[in-house]
Amino acid sequence: MTVFSLLRDAWFFYTRHLAVVLSLCLPLIILESLTRQALEHWSTEQTLPIQDLVAGLLFYPLYTAVLIVLMDARGKNQHPSNVWLLSQAFQRWLPLAVLVGFTSSLIILGGALYILPGIWVMVKASMSEYLLVQRGLSPLEALRDSFILTRGRFGLILSCVLLTLFPLMALDVLSVQWTQGDPLLRVLTDAVLGLGQSYTTVLFFRLYMLIVPPVAS
Repeated sequence: MTVFSLLRDAWFFYTRHLAVVLSLCLPLIILESLTRQALEHWSTEQTLPIQDLVAGLLFYPLYTAVLIVLMDARGKNQHPSNVWLLSQAFQRWLPLAVLVGFTSSLIILGGALYILPGIWVMVKASMSEYLLVQRGLSPLEALRDSFILTRGRFGLILSCVLLTLFPLMALDVLSVQWTQGDPLLRVLTDAVLGLGQSYTTVLFFRLYMLIVPPVAS
């Protein structure tokens, strides 16, 4: 499996299920953007990074979990309702928020140490969200198993990170400047970036399904 075949397969799934992705994820992405702007309005320069993280932890775990549950169900040839998918996502919100908060802190800390340790953590933790949502592992168990499962696959995963996540992160930083003072443009930009993030969730789930052994029935 090459990087480009992974990108192709993820794009095929994403475009085929775009209507469902939009109906499930886009409202949560918009709410995240509005919440972030509200928190920024009431924040000082010192508290702004914390407020930004809070907004992400409120909504990112929800639209990530609902997308993972959707992909898992479609992989089993199941077609659950949106209400069921959202209910499953809400059940996984707290442990996934704990995992995301912990891994984000590790990545930020690693990034402060000349960037490379942060990239290493990002790659090694890339399977943890899927292990937590699909397998029901605790945050620490999911992180531990992700570190194990990514052994010998660092180059492949890093290539996926560099081709998808890094451009989105760069655009996110730049968007703060070009949308400053325009709340509507900020929401629209955040929506596009959030949907791009959803595509990366599909991409890494495809990789996850290739390297994680199936659960014995």
